Amino acid sequence: MLAVNYSTIRNNLKAYCDEATDNNETVIVTRKDEKNVVLLSLEKYNQMMKAARNAEYLAMLDRGIAQLSAGKGQQHELIEVDDSE
Repeated sequence: MLAVNYSTIRNNLKAYCDEATDNNETVIVTRKDEKNVVLLSLEKYNQMMKAARNAEYLAMLDRGIAQLSAGKGQQHELIEVDDSE
């Protein structure tokens, strides 16, 4: 992980973009009043978003299992589908 100030990254943006994409480096851009931002590759961003979605989905499953265990489930009849349609 690299930390650079705004002026440095502005003057060397290509080099830091290459660090993020080619070397899978995370670059923290430090700014006044701690309004920092992070530069990372799209691949790394997509991995993080996928992991977050998976965590949300697993949490939803856990809540559903907990509800069933607490006796809050409901039983429904299956809908029959006509194969000729």
